[in-house]
Amino acid sequence: MVYRGMEIGTAKPDAATLAAAPHRLIDIRDPWETYNAGDFCSDVAHEIADISSQGRVPVLAGGTMMYYRALQSGLAPLPEADPQLRESLNARAAEKGWPALHAELAVLDPLAANRIKPADGQRIQRALEVIALSGEKLSDLQQATAPAIAATFVNIGLMPADRSRLHQNIRARFMAMLDAGLLAEVAGLLELEGVSASSPSMRAVGYRQIVAHLLGESSLTDATESAIVATRQLAKRQMTWMRGMGQMQLVDSDSEDKVKEVLALVHQHLASRGD
Repeated sequence: MVYRGMEIGTAKPDAATLAAAPHRLIDIRDPWETYNAGDFCSDVAHEIADISSQGRVPVLAGGTMMYYRALQSGLAPLPEADPQLRESLNARAAEKGWPALHAELAVLDPLAANRIKPADGQRIQRALEVIALSGEKLSDLQQATAPAIAATFVNIGLMPADRSRLHQNIRARFMAMLDAGLLAEVAGLLELEGVSASSPSMRAVGYRQIVAHLLGESSLTDATESAIVATRQLAKRQMTWMRGMGQMQLVDSDSEDKVKEVLALVHQHLASRGD
């Protein structure tokens, strides 16, 4: 049974939403477990096949655009994670700091280092891990991708036209999470065996900043502002991904008719397939 403790920070759909619109791939991992784009593509491929076999049309909503692109364009054949190696890299980072390991990566794989920020421990760790396990550069391996999932997609992106309203909504959303008990949620997660500040689940935007506060590294005010800024940066990256994806049809998320516009695009796609 999967531990259910990441409700608020992940903005998990509530019971009423799940009853009205059944979701899949929710509560499939524990907070101490890892999950990557390869796992996602495999899980989604299974669910798409199952839903399609029932004569239904699967809808993929939310999530990170990097995973979504991997689903359509394929993945590089990378080595599996090595727990002992990761522990060793984490220990070195604790001693020297992630920027020092980033400097090492810049020597071993300049292209990968150029795409990764010096403080992005999770990605630095993975890049160094790939080099150690395969003897190959991550940037080189990512040039060869596995076959994309066998499915036809209609890509629809909700894109805010008003950046200031987006920033207001991000702030309001995070403040609502705090009011809903985000601090207690994160504190409870940190008490679980196998969960620490370095766990991938605790490195996610929002969780990472609250963890820093709970560990005494920042005030709640500073953690809140840091989380809001990080969320803005994440939103900007997601919009960049959407603009860069081929066949992405953008809909103004501030439009009162956005639902009608999305449904019209979906119906148009289904009609073109003869469904």
